[in-house]
Amino acid sequence: MKRLWVSTLFFACLIAVWEILIRKGVWDSPLLPSPTDIAVYLTRGMRSGELIDASWVTSKRLFLGYFVSLVVGLPLGLLNARFRFVQDTLGVVALGLQTLPSVCWAPVALITFGQNEVSMFFIVLMGSLFSIMLATSAGVQSVPPIYSRAARTMGSRGFHTWYAVMLPASLPFVVSGMKQGWAFAWRSLMGAEIYVIVQKTGAGLGLLLHYGREVHDIAAVAGIMVVIVVIGLVADKIMFSPFERFMHKRWGTSKE
Repeated sequence: MKRLWVSTLFFACLIAVWEILIRKGVWDSPLLPSPTDIAVYLTRGMRSGELIDASWVTSKRLFLGYFVSLVVGLPLGLLNARFRFVQDTLGVVALGLQTLPSVCWAPVALITFGQNEVSMFFIVLMGSLFSIMLATSAGVQSVPPIYSRAARTMGSRGFHTWYAVMLPASLPFVVSGMKQGWAFAWRSLMGAEIYVIVQKTGAGLGLLLHYGREVHDIAAVAGIMVVIVVIGLVADKIMFSPFERFMHKRWGTSKE
């Protein structure tokens, strides 16, 4: 509770100083809106339902692409860590494509699928899949070999060693890979929503961000960025923090 109060006080002071500097003309720049201007936009967007609808549309696209990336990327990562042939073939391809900025997939998606939700899904998938795969592979390969040797000494063989020993031991790295994939999925989707406009399913946060830029409404741009950050923080607390607390408790590394 004390940490919460300290964090709240810190951010309250930061916002207050920001507001004062803007009002006094110290930071008199059109590129830096005041907290009041951002709050006005957020309030107006919430009341009109625009931000709520856009957040819902973006969240659906994000979770669909990310979930499929997990379902496909985790097994591929395990295979990449287990078999040298996969490392030398699919692993090399994944490493090369993972370094490719996700926005580069937008022209490919538009030419192949057109202006529709399939293009959105494709860009998010390609932006996060290989990151999750490589992080999972690196996590499994980071497990000390003594673990598998000890398991074989006690009678473990084949697939049992992988799901009962190697996978649990690599979970901290796998969760880190999942968080990294989540960040890449966010970035991919924002680029997708700027380039791919789908009228039937509504505008997402990326498209609202693009509209704000087009009309030079810096308060709208900053407000949407705040919404994106808040969604990311909430998702981290709901999706990843419980796993991390469990692992710290399970492995005896909790500070509490």
